[in-house]
Amino acid sequence: MIHRFVFHNDRMQPIEQVRLSPGQSGLMSGWGLFTTMRVIEGIPFAFERHWMRLARDAQRTHCPFPFDEETVRGQLGGVLQANQVREGCARIYVIYNHPSLWRSDEGLPSADLLMCSAGLPPHKEPVRLALREHGRHAASPLAGVKVTSWLNNVWNLYEAQQAGYDEVVLLNERGEVAECTAANIFCVRGGRVATPPLSSGCLEGVTRGIVLEIGPQAGVPVEERTLYPEDLYSADEVFISSTNRNVIPASEINGHRIAAAPGPIVQKVEKIFVAYAREYVEARAAASGKR
Repeated sequence: MIHRFVFHNDRMQPIEQVRLSPGQSGLMSGWGLFTTMRVIEGIPFAFERHWMRLARDAQRTHCPFPFDEETVRGQLGGVLQANQVREGCARIYVIYNHPSLWRSDEGLPSADLLMCSAGLPPHKEPVRLALREHGRHAASPLAGVKVTSWLNNVWNLYEAQQAGYDEVVLLNERGEVAECTAANIFCVRGGRVATPPLSSGCLEGVTRGIVLEIGPQAGVPVEERTLYPEDLYSADEVFISSTNRNVIPASEINGHRIAAAPGPIVQKVEKIFVAYAREYVEARAAASGKR
């Protein structure tokens, strides 16, 4: 559930007073960007990584991005303070306002900035994963961009949940594993961890990137490699990663049971990720004078 106070363009408002115009053609056509970040002890975790991805995706989608990183960080901090969020999640939306005929003559900025917070969504552990062919189009120039046109994701997730699964593995047009609808995916064999490369069409997830960095430092080899469903079915362990769920083991994929859930490698990756997040929060708290 979204918390009461929302930051919209230049002010904080109660959610019932926030007005989005029918003339926001980017809103109506899905020409916008967003990112979701974990809030730990009142601090947006890995804010810099999320901001870097937003700025990159804005350039790729030709979406105006006239925002300053530190200003937005402070505004988001105001949202968390107003909503008294210590543990939860936050979202930043950037909506292109003037891309087409169907726009109004209101004095709207080139891009709308929306920031809100919420509690952490519930999730099951371990997860059961369905499989969807042609769920990703790796050849698309927008592959891997986190846009507000999210129907493909929520529709695939809805169908998987109707079938009794918790999430769904999306294959690209080549039959390769890409990702889940709101998570990246990893498999373990012989102590080595593999995740699909960005060329699969997957999102460059923030948690995914951190696991790729810190895994080898902790003695867990992690690599990007083309994966197929058979690699998941025959894996020793499978896990997914996302901002709101960190690292979650999978116990089943498309009817194929995974023996270890959670297995020793997944537990080790979770442990080092939590330690990394703790170090980040302590460093940010010290820098901002919160401790």
